Amino acid sequence: MKGLHSIFRLESHNTSIRTEFLAGLTTFFTISYIIIVNSSIISETGIPFEAALLGTIFTSCLSCLLMGLWANAPIIIVPGMGVNAFFTYTMVHEMGLSWQEALTAVTLSGILFTVITFTPLATWLSTAVPAALKKGMTVGIGLLITFIGLQKGGLIISNEQTFVSIGSLHQPKVWITLFSLALLIILFVRKVQGAFLITLVLATVIALIADPSSVQGEPAPLSFEQYVPLLGNFALAGLGKLTFWVATFTLTMILVFENMGLLQGLLTDKQKFPAAFQASALSNIMAGLLGTSATICALESATGTQSGGRTGLTTITAGGLFLLSLILIPYLKWIPESAVAAIMIVVGGLMMQEVQAIPFGDFTEGLPAFITFAFIPFTYSIPTGIAFGFITYAILKIAAKRAREVPISFFIIALLFMIQLGLHG
Repeated sequence: MKGLHSIFRLESHNTSIRTEFLAGLTTFFTISYIIIVNSSIISETGIPFEAALLGTIFTSCLSCLLMGLWANAPIIIVPGMGVNAFFTYTMVHEMGLSWQEALTAVTLSGILFTVITFTPLATWLSTAVPAALKKGMTVGIGLLITFIGLQKGGLIISNEQTFVSIGSLHQPKVWITLFSLALLIILFVRKVQGAFLITLVLATVIALIADPSSVQGEPAPLSFEQYVPLLGNFALAGLGKLTFWVATFTLTMILVFENMGLLQGLLTDKQKFPAAFQASALSNIMAGLLGTSATICALESATGTQSGGRTGLTTITAGGLFLLSLILIPYLKWIPESAVAAIMIVVGGLMMQEVQAIPFGDFTEGLPAFITFAFIPFTYSIPTGIAFGFITYAILKIAAKRAREVPISFFIIALLFMIQLGLHG
């Protein structure tokens, strides 16, 4: 135990082993829903579901160990909501990459992200992109996640005349989605710890009773047979595709800005920011190698710090619990899509809160942010929405004779997006 005190400097952080363990336990139960939700989303690319579960668990475990030891910070790293939607619905479904090429892009993005965090490029990028556009990206991704959640839950369906319409309320799947959504919202309002996890468990019980057909088969022993082929499964043929590089460039930007913003908000000790930022970058290299979508610093880490977590021991505790969750894999496939859909809808709503920080009073700031978050869900494409937002911002600043307010680096990025749109068209 003395070794833990020394490694994590518990006394200087005014904390104890017991407090750190309890904080790690709290954070794990708050974020554990990501195991099933992330696996459900990325398995839509063709990755076997059980392999997706293993990739998510191993990546979360090792990323938490990395953050705990490298930065000694109580910040959990997991495959993130938003970037997993980008992985599946943009990179694979919209851009046409194979899941092997998408994993290669994740690894390459992690390498680029790592280079950025260890060089002055981090400062260059943080000042290059206006805050309004960063918020617009978050809101747009949130809207896309909500839209996909509504589809997965059967609440909306395609319609030839109106594009979408409400789903059939006679379907058990729809009612289980509505029950899950109502339960989750109530738990959130009541500020119940582990609201996502509780919703997953109760929705699964309801589905087993009301709609057994939504439950996938019987539990089977844990097997690594489908997972091993995912490890380091690079598809170098993708390097010759323009869409591959567009996806890699866009993903890198999302990872840099999202992790930067989350860490700035989550870290109470700002001196830990450089190391924590580096750990978040390195974890993305592991994510691609281990067969899952990109990682982010989880907002749910705040539950750990609120519970007294101050050091990396909190993070390592959570990482160990991720590893222990392997014993539950045979039963996780019982969780219905309806419960996952409800979580996606609520997560999208939480991301929408960033809209409050967009300065709509300034047309040159507010409109580009609006274009960004409108185009992302309505074009079903994150890079398209970001591209139109950047281009609109550049045009409006020039038209308003306020181009000097914007660094030249931003105009370079906007020009690259314009070229990308032209080539994509």
